[in-house]
Amino acid sequence: MQELFAEEFLSTYRERPGYQALLSSIDVRGQLIGRDPVHQSLYLWSKTFLPGYILTMLGDRMEMAHSVEGRVPFLDHHLVELVRSQPVTQKIHGVTEKYVLREAVRDVITDTVYRRQKHPFLSPPATLNLKQKLGTFVQDTLRSPVLDTLLFFNQKKLLGFLDRLTKALALPMTRS
Repeated sequence: MQELFAEEFLSTYRERPGYQALLSSIDVRGQLIGRDPVHQSLYLWSKTFLPGYILTMLGDRMEMAHSVEGRVPFLDHHLVELVRSQPVTQKIHGVTEKYVLREAVRDVITDTVYRRQKHPFLSPPATLNLKQKLGTFVQDTLRSPVLDTLLFFNQKKLLGFLDRLTKALALPMTRS
């Protein structure tokens, strides 16, 4: 990302420790040191990606924005506490993730789902297809005068990046 930032922005913020606030909120000694790498990873994920992206973009705020009352069943605190107390071998069995969950529902899911590799739900994937409406919108917005108002980006570098991306995806370019 730094190659896309404006020099003035970089000169002001380059030396600032970007993750200092995040890392200072994490109990490294109590939660990470001496623990299995899987548990370290789960702890870091629960303190960073889960509240900052999953719940914000795919959960609570998205639901509230559309007047939907949602519940995330696997975040029930009793279930989280139970899973947290399990050994790694019950969470990952060989290369199979979510092992206990798969075994618990084995008789009610198809063999395809049972054997499928875990994959994240990321949104919005439409930005990767520049021919779709969202991809076109992103390209048009970033190529418009709106970009001039985002003082932390170097417009020339960002447009060069968009051009390389468009070429790499072998798609026709939108307006410049």
